[in-house]
Amino acid sequence: MLTTLKKDIHTAIAGLYDHRIDDGQLLISPTKKEFEGEYTFVVFPLVKAIKKKPEEIGQELGERIQAESNLVTGYNVVKGFLNLSLSKRYWLQTLSELTVKCGQAPIQNGKTLMVEFCSPNTNKPIHLGHIRNILLGWSMAQIGEANGYKVVKTQVVNDRGIAVCKSMLSWKESADGATPESQGIKGDHFVGKYYVAFEQLFQSEYKAWQSTEKGQAIYKSLSKDGDLEETFFKSYKNKYFNEHSKIGKRTKDMLLQWEAGDPETLALWKQLNDWVYEGFDKTFDALGIDFDVVNYESETYILGKEFVQQGLQDKIFYQKEDSSVWVDLEDAKMDQKLVLRSDGTAVYVTQDLGTAHMRYAKYKMDKLVYVVADEQDYHFKVLFEILKRLGEPYADNLYHLSYGMVDLPTGKMKSREGTVVDADELIEEVISEARNASQERGGLEGLTDAERTDVFRKIGMAALKYFIIKVNPKKRMTFDPKESVDMQGQTGPYIQNAYVRIRSILRRVSERPDYDLNNYKQELQEIEKELIVLLTSYEAMLGEAMNKYDPSLVANYCYALAKAYHRFYHDCRILNAEQEETRGFRLALSELVAERLSAAMKLLGIEMPEYM
Repeated sequence: MLTTLKKDIHTAIAGLYDHRIDDGQLLISPTKKEFEGEYTFVVFPLVKAIKKKPEEIGQELGERIQAESNLVTGYNVVKGFLNLSLSKRYWLQTLSELTVKCGQAPIQNGKTLMVEFCSPNTNKPIHLGHIRNILLGWSMAQIGEANGYKVVKTQVVNDRGIAVCKSMLSWKESADGATPESQGIKGDHFVGKYYVAFEQLFQSEYKAWQSTEKGQAIYKSLSKDGDLEETFFKSYKNKYFNEHSKIGKRTKDMLLQWEAGDPETLALWKQLNDWVYEGFDKTFDALGIDFDVVNYESETYILGKEFVQQGLQDKIFYQKEDSSVWVDLEDAKMDQKLVLRSDGTAVYVTQDLGTAHMRYAKYKMDKLVYVVADEQDYHFKVLFEILKRLGEPYADNLYHLSYGMVDLPTGKMKSREGTVVDADELIEEVISEARNASQERGGLEGLTDAERTDVFRKIGMAALKYFIIKVNPKKRMTFDPKESVDMQGQTGPYIQNAYVRIRSILRRVSERPDYDLNNYKQELQEIEKELIVLLTSYEAMLGEAMNKYDPSLVANYCYALAKAYHRFYHDCRILNAEQEETRGFRLALSELVAERLSAAMKLLGIEMPEYM
């Protein structure tokens, strides 16, 4: 019926002004609550062509539409906004259309969307920062499917490099053959423990070196006037690791052995990584996610070198005297970027060039979304610009879903210092909080232990996931564990409660009363209209979430729909409605809300319980 309303507006514009506008200029949205009406048409795009004031256009259109459309019963104009009040016929036919459409599979658009997310390092377990990445990536994949895309979910596991060698060296020199099984520790936690131990040992070595004669000599020769020793040595740490550190030399030697294919080093690398992968899989299962394709940096780091040769031939890249290869991006307001080291080894952007080309060759994706924190904004600007200059056919369809970092109330998380919020512990905590809150409220007495455990899991995971996804990705956020498990307000459990309430009502109905939408005699309540407006705005919201790459729009929609239903439940009788047809109508409306809530929350990776 919204399509019919748009046609009526098109007809009025053509009849009054002999002017046609495309659908992109026909902007209709639900009317703000402080104004009368249900839908608002934005008049401003017509002003330039019609050459009248927006208020005048609004009045003329409102009068014409009300006279000619059998859907519009009234209108009012606020500046450049035409607010329309719609007939009962509109609402009843809209509800009829929703009943038919709800639950249908999305129409396939014949396009492929690839989403890269998660991509952890194999030197530490998954933490809260990874969770935001994972949930955003997973949600974008589900939103893509809901918009008709064939979706490929992928990640590149960072399984090589100096950071991984730190864990390897630490285990080799101090573990005495210990394993996750012998220690009773999850594999990724076990390996991460040795990464933290390495950093502690390195910090101890570095601190002792600072007071040596050599350390003091370097401080005096390199520090600027007024530099405190603490400030200088904080900035000098990386240089110390590469040039002076004994443990740093052993780590770099191990990396060289790995690159040379030393069997013992490769066996150690494979063993530690296998332990980590076992741990990752358990965390992924707990979060309810999976991947269609997993690439490993140990395989992709050699990709992309052919682009360097192509770029040199096409004079997109240039070579310096030391044989290193660069690209000059100053005309694109970026700087000169290294794409191949003087020793012939690739850098990250080179690997990403090769990986993107490999993906397109295999999947011919129409869109590729990289879910990576905003610390890498510049990297992706460079990557996308180079791909455009190389003439890659997919270069204009790449998107960096940049998201803000996650802080704690006490400040930033630091993996090296072991001050991160561990994903597994966090999952256990939110489920425990859900269990405590549910037991206080009661209502699950008739369920088995296994059923209650499943309810606690669903509520806890909803609290965690919703708290993170409801924030616009671009915003930096502070994670407060207490706030995340709050069962009131704009939370996952609040939305789940609306669904559970509906399911409880429907279970109490042995037989549905008949009602005829074509001859429904009762007047509709404003809250009933509001629910129908929200139900009809679902598809437009999905399109906007896809176009803006913003899952928080889905989260906020769920909250608005749940909040409206809670108000409907409070204001309107359902099972005890005055008329049987009203009872049937409200039961049907409730069921549609439940189906929509379930579908929308599923896009966020959130399951709906039958009981709370």
